[in-house]
Amino acid sequence: MPSSHPLTIAIVSDTHGELDERIAALVRDCDYAVHAGDILGAGVLAAMQPRRCVLAVRGNNDVPHKWPRDDAAVLHELPLDAELELPGGTLAVTHGDRQFERPDRHKRLRAHFPLARIIVYGHSHFLTIDQTATPWVVNPGAAGRTRTHGGPSCLILTATCASWHVEARRFEMLPATRVRTAG
Repeated sequence: MPSSHPLTIAIVSDTHGELDERIAALVRDCDYAVHAGDILGAGVLAAMQPRRCVLAVRGNNDVPHKWPRDDAAVLHELPLDAELELPGGTLAVTHGDRQFERPDRHKRLRAHFPLARIIVYGHSHFLTIDQTATPWVVNPGAAGRTRTHGGPSCLILTATCASWHVEARRFEMLPATRVRTAG
């Protein structure tokens, strides 16, 4: 693939066992998908079908007693932090629960991942795009039904060697438009 070909990355977090079907449809149109934790079941990851692969990290709620018993092997393999090399830089992902203090969270994330171009975190369920410093710090909000603060949301990153662009997507909360994947 030529280096100028844009890659698209769907960025989600905090599904808590349910992935909104409209977000699942967006993921299918992307090259990669990144899940920033609080997944709560392998079914959520299976519902994410990008063209290439899914990169996911463990959140504070990704613990054995909250996951289906049959998914224990998937849970065990989830790292706390991960990185994805993309044209033009590195995407780093963590859940963000280890950076508790809100006023300092972005500063602490930037200090922890200084070589990244963009840092993805979840945990707060609040959609955030902070491009005031490098690396950028983003939170896709909640892509399920739990504490969505205005509806299920995600981010779409388009990356080339020359430029990166982040677009927020938020959907109205509709009871019948979700993929139930856990339990």
